[in-house]
Amino acid sequence: MINLKPVVFSLFAASALLATGCNNTEMAPENTAANTGPKTEMPARIITKDDKFTYANYDEVRVTHIDLNLDVNFDSKVLDGIATIKFERVKPEADMLVLDTKNLLIKSVRLFEGGTAQSENNYLMGQDHPVLGAPLTIQLNENTDTVLISYRTSPEAEGLQWLSPSQTAGKKKPYLFSQAQALNARTMAPLQDTPAVRLTYSATLRVPEGLRPLMSASQGEIDENGEYHFDMPQPIPSYLIAIAVGDIKFKAINDHIGVYAEDYILDAAAEEFSETPLMEEANTRLYGPYRWGRYDLIVLPPSFPYGGMENPRLSFMTPTLIAGDKSLTNVVAHELAHSWSGNLVTNSSWRDAWLNEGFTSYVENRVMEELYGEERAVMEQALDMEGLKRALSEAKRPELTHLKLPADMEHPDDAFTLVSYIKGANFLFFLEDRFGRDKFDPFLKAWFNDNAFKAVTTEDFITYLHENLHKDNPEALSRAELDAWVYGPGLPETARKPESDAFKDVTRLLGTWLAGDSNGDEMFDASKDWSTHEWLHMLNSLDDFGDIDVENLKVLDATYSFTGTQNAETAFAWYMQAIKGGYDEAYPALEEFLMTVGRGKFIYRLYGALKDSGREDLQFWAEDVYEVARPGYHPIAQRRIDDIFKAE
Repeated sequence: MINLKPVVFSLFAASALLATGCNNTEMAPENTAANTGPKTEMPARIITKDDKFTYANYDEVRVTHIDLNLDVNFDSKVLDGIATIKFERVKPEADMLVLDTKNLLIKSVRLFEGGTAQSENNYLMGQDHPVLGAPLTIQLNENTDTVLISYRTSPEAEGLQWLSPSQTAGKKKPYLFSQAQALNARTMAPLQDTPAVRLTYSATLRVPEGLRPLMSASQGEIDENGEYHFDMPQPIPSYLIAIAVGDIKFKAINDHIGVYAEDYILDAAAEEFSETPLMEEANTRLYGPYRWGRYDLIVLPPSFPYGGMENPRLSFMTPTLIAGDKSLTNVVAHELAHSWSGNLVTNSSWRDAWLNEGFTSYVENRVMEELYGEERAVMEQALDMEGLKRALSEAKRPELTHLKLPADMEHPDDAFTLVSYIKGANFLFFLEDRFGRDKFDPFLKAWFNDNAFKAVTTEDFITYLHENLHKDNPEALSRAELDAWVYGPGLPETARKPESDAFKDVTRLLGTWLAGDSNGDEMFDASKDWSTHEWLHMLNSLDDFGDIDVENLKVLDATYSFTGTQNAETAFAWYMQAIKGGYDEAYPALEEFLMTVGRGKFIYRLYGALKDSGREDLQFWAEDVYEVARPGYHPIAQRRIDDIFKAE
């Protein structure tokens, strides 16, 4: 153990910042040798642009509020209306506002001062980029404080999915939902689409009769004209602006938590998520008060491409979580945890995505331990570690396995791998182990409180870690260890090695059967009490025993009825084994799965496995299935799977 003196660590924070090319000093960290003493005042707030995935000049002019006045047009599949944008000048001399747009039709721009119209503006639309869209540049007058933009979205907007009645469960009414993370808020409205900027928002929506709109804001109030009004008074990054419109019903869980869903799944979802209040209580005990008022969940149609999305006050959830036994509700714990890590304290650019997702995955696991015990938490850690090791081996290049992602990252999607989620969480487990929970828990609670409603960088966290924890415990952590975690590739040797006794028993039973040393009765008897986690470990562990022949897959399926199971996680793990082992009997059920499930976690890897199976017939079959399924997938999923089939 290197006894690293505090001043050395503080210098390291500065040198690391320079070495990575990061110049965001959002919190102006005091990390020089001259500032190793106690802080006596908050440093000056300096804003330096560090997000390459935005055109916005937020270092000069910063948007503070957007009001949306929108018609939701299902016939044309567009949002049509006006965005009224308020801003502040970071630099007093700034005379230009640059906003992000993508596939937006800008009809007009008008400038205002103190509520009084100044003039129509001859705005400039820049050249379109396939990932970033096009910049909208607006010349400001000296006293301009508000900009009003009339616009229309595109039917092809990647951030919006329009479902026909036939694509919904009820088959009678259409459905719309958004997905703004990471770069898709700009397909919904002209704004500064970067997590470095936080803004409040309000909205007025007009929707077809019989449909209910929801937003990541206050519950919509309807006026005498049939217009719905929403308000988000807490400042949020643009990627958390969200909308859903459909034949949506509501069921309360308690006085400030409830579930929205189509009628067919409402009761089941409310029962599945009934322990959400206990999760909130656990989060509050560990990390401080919930600051967002209500916490509701909405179960979206199956085409939703994620397990969940942490839109404040209204988490978007996939129906694949409704397993009937609450075994997959760690995703609920994850999205709720974002109310502290991500929504409250936000990464300032997607290079620092681990500050959102790694922290949230850590908090999620702590909450699961708090509610369901250490064994379940360890099982989930072990499953996560299995996935992380696979993700590390599949990384496109070593730099994408760093927590601090490289400056030349091509697309923000590259940030949303298990590196940010699970390597990030394991870095925090490492810190917890080194400093002890008695010190680390108060530290993390203070981190959320002291940085509430701010955008932060990795270097901000390193500085805060030193000032508030490491400085008083210098022998707990060395510079080399921290560097390996944050700026190094792969998984450091200092990572936890979670071992579940239950998983060890599953592996033993499986190995004994595959070796021919038993007829499988012992495993069958034991499996009657297995949790979903144990089933997943068993299926994933088949890879550890080499190539499993088709006959063994047939016996497993005949014994345990994996093909067609309604537990989406188990089904996915089984179909991956069926593809690998050439178990053709599973393919009709796999086709049904691919036709009815749009969650990217499952379908991206399944299509990838089919394409890379080495069997030309399977490749053609997968392409045929995708051709039929594609119109029902979210635009984000369509883009990702298109790339899979285009790849050499």
